[in-house]
Amino acid sequence: MTDTRTVSVLGTGIMGAAMARNLARAGHAVRAWNRTRAKAEPLAADGVHVADTPAEAVRDADVVLTMLHDGPAALDVMRRAADALRPGTVWAQSTTAGVAALGDLAAFARERDLVFYDAPVLGTRQPAEAGQLTVLAAGPVRGRERVAPVFDAVGTRTVWTGEDGAAGSATRLKLVANSWVLAATAATGEVLALAKALDVDPAGFFDLIAGGPLDMGYLRAKAGLILDGRLSPAQFAVDTAAKDARLIVEAGRDGGVRLDVAAAAAERLARAAAQGHAAEDMAAAYFASFDEPGGA
Repeated sequence: MTDTRTVSVLGTGIMGAAMARNLARAGHAVRAWNRTRAKAEPLAADGVHVADTPAEAVRDADVVLTMLHDGPAALDVMRRAADALRPGTVWAQSTTAGVAALGDLAAFARERDLVFYDAPVLGTRQPAEAGQLTVLAAGPVRGRERVAPVFDAVGTRTVWTGEDGAAGSATRLKLVANSWVLAATAATGEVLALAKALDVDPAGFFDLIAGGPLDMGYLRAKAGLILDGRLSPAQFAVDTAAKDARLIVEAGRDGGVRLDVAAAAAERLARAAAQGHAAEDMAAAYFASFDEPGGA
């Protein structure tokens, strides 16, 4: 078997579009579909075939990669593609679907005799565009050679977490990682809001922690987006981050733990979205610290 595949990418938002481009650049035959076709059409310039329907996109595909908003959206789209899916097709499910939804996705894969890989990714717009994502993957050892070239095209590292994709070990690790990302993002927004309220120059805070254990590249990166007004285009959008925060809270509750920080982050992101920042970078949760949208 050669290292090139026919790959269907369902969902061409921030992450899916970048992944489709990198797959095409790696020599794979790529077909893409998006609910809003206009968002997928620019991919044609990169040699990607833009399909009108999910069924058209997956017909004769070796690998189907889903990168949609959430688990229900992924299941809906795969059901729309069902009649065109060949038994034995590999399904790399990269949507951050959450633990609860994963069972329904894996059940669909079993019904259609698909080879299911739970394969969320770590990274945002910039690493996605550079093909430098980290792929978290769980699925059968036999058959990994079929999906490995796809993971290699979109990322620099694949972390295998288990042999049973339905068990969700990759998704569970992704939620743990995202809980840290969301907590750090929320803390960044609040420290800048407090500095504003107390008339403290943020530069003084950064000088204070520089080079010490409290300093962090991620803090400086997200703070820079806020301070410089570079929240668009989003690296990771507020509305998507809010969805992930809800999934984290739900997963914690189902596991018998209370995640107060994640719950607060979800509320902050929801407020920022209601203020009109839904499509901006998740650092825009900063604005949730102010009663008025322009209070910053």
